[in-house]
Amino acid sequence: MDFSFTQDQETLRAHLNELLDEVCPPQYAERCDNEAHPPREAYEALGKHGWFGLIVPVEWGGSGGSAIELAILLEEAGRHFEELGTWLFRTLTYGGYAVLTHGTQAQKETLLPKLVRGELSVCFGLTEPHSGSDAAALTTKATAVDGGYVINGQKIFTSGMDISDYCVLVTRTSTGAKKQQGITNFLVDTRLPGIEIRKIKTMGTRAIGTTQVFYTDVKVPASAVLGEVDRGWEAVDAYLWYERLGLSAARTGAALAAFDYALEYAKTRKQFGRPIGQFQAISHKLADMKVMLDVARTLVYRFAWLMSQGKATRVDAAVVKLQTSEAYKAVSDMGLQILGGYGYCMEYPMQRFFRDSRLATIGVGTSEIQRNIIARGLGL
Repeated sequence: MDFSFTQDQETLRAHLNELLDEVCPPQYAERCDNEAHPPREAYEALGKHGWFGLIVPVEWGGSGGSAIELAILLEEAGRHFEELGTWLFRTLTYGGYAVLTHGTQAQKETLLPKLVRGELSVCFGLTEPHSGSDAAALTTKATAVDGGYVINGQKIFTSGMDISDYCVLVTRTSTGAKKQQGITNFLVDTRLPGIEIRKIKTMGTRAIGTTQVFYTDVKVPASAVLGEVDRGWEAVDAYLWYERLGLSAARTGAALAAFDYALEYAKTRKQFGRPIGQFQAISHKLADMKVMLDVARTLVYRFAWLMSQGKATRVDAAVVKLQTSEAYKAVSDMGLQILGGYGYCMEYPMQRFFRDSRLATIGVGTSEIQRNIIARGLGL
């Protein structure tokens, strides 16, 4: 489908693909997954070539790109390796967008130049063992002391904490009439004393994976506050919208890769004297996959355009997250079915798409929560 990209955007995509073909080929993604090795080499190569500065304003050394250029970057990174795309989105969302939007002048001066040079990795700490979908019910506490705060509590599913320099940490600094009140965000140095990181074994996304983090009397300076004290939930909401865009683009790229692999297999695998793609049972699956992916890509770039125009809504964010997550899950499932027994073998990449895609409808807001948001937007 023609998204009417500009010539500059098409050129950007072409240059990006040339680099990613070199630094993140399929065998590299397979090795990272098999060895639980973060795609650091590819991540650093993107930094070296200036891609981390894509959304950073020119005044800070970036190229001042819009949400549409960001979606292009993350879609193509995700198409080569989903976990590279998700690593990028975390740093660009929480090290870039969050700091640009709510950071102090000192925070911008400290972090943005490093971000542009690709020398920074940033993650996000929100979910807790007892506050998942009910995210605002968090209890990790930041207590004010002379010169700063002391943080105590624990987070779970803080993906990338073990490979990040900073974590945008969501804490409770006071208690209000509503649970969304009294929340404050911090830029926490991940190497501070009192932080214990435990890796969680997962079915998929094994290259980077996720962690549980324990904060015990972690002392942070007042300068670590990101945004306003006690009024951090609105900022978290804004970050999550940006996260919806980044994840949706990266996962749609991964779904496209799964589709391309299944399509090529259906054209070359022969049974009963002809390619299996000529059988209606297979061709209809591929037709359905094509439709789902066209819808997903359309919604990704529609949402990116809405964000670039300042017109995006909470419902728009939920729609794109729901559709792209469900499409990725369905496409990888049908792709595995098309490969049959080979799809179930670890030496073929379809099993990785299948495993990784299962997180899409669970993480960063379940599909059920997205449907709730959409239903409320309909006045239900």
